[in-house]
Amino acid sequence: QLQLVESGGGLVQPGGSLRLSCGGSRFTLINYAIGWFRQAPGKEREGVSCISTNGEITNYADSVKGRFTISRDNAKNTVYLQMNSLKSEDTALYYCAAQLIFYGSRCSMSDPRSYNYWGQGTQVTVSS
Repeated sequence: QLQLVESGGGLVQPGGSLRLSCGGSRFTLINYAIGWFRQAPGKEREGVSCISTNGEITNYADSVKGRFTISRDNAKNTVYLQMNSLKSEDTALYYCAAQLIFYGSRCSMSDPRSYNYWGQGTQVTVSS
């Protein structure tokens, strides 16, 4: 069964940093755009960031621009989300998702239903 596995979540104080990782279990991510999404209790799931297959195109939600950085290492079959200057409102369950891309280089967070595979999520809690 193809699966995404997230790691790196935890408890951090406001202003702190975390790096989330997303790896492919039993499949290579090289042909997939990867998105990070999050869902806080009582709120809808929202797109955080995404990266194209070759890493040349990235997108960010306005709420995380300048604080979060997405990157990928296709040799390690891993996508990262570096989160700096964390705020309490960043507290959520973070998911990575993979979208198969047949041609071109693009990514979008506008339609989560377009993503083919999802991980189980990793909890990020920002609190003093």
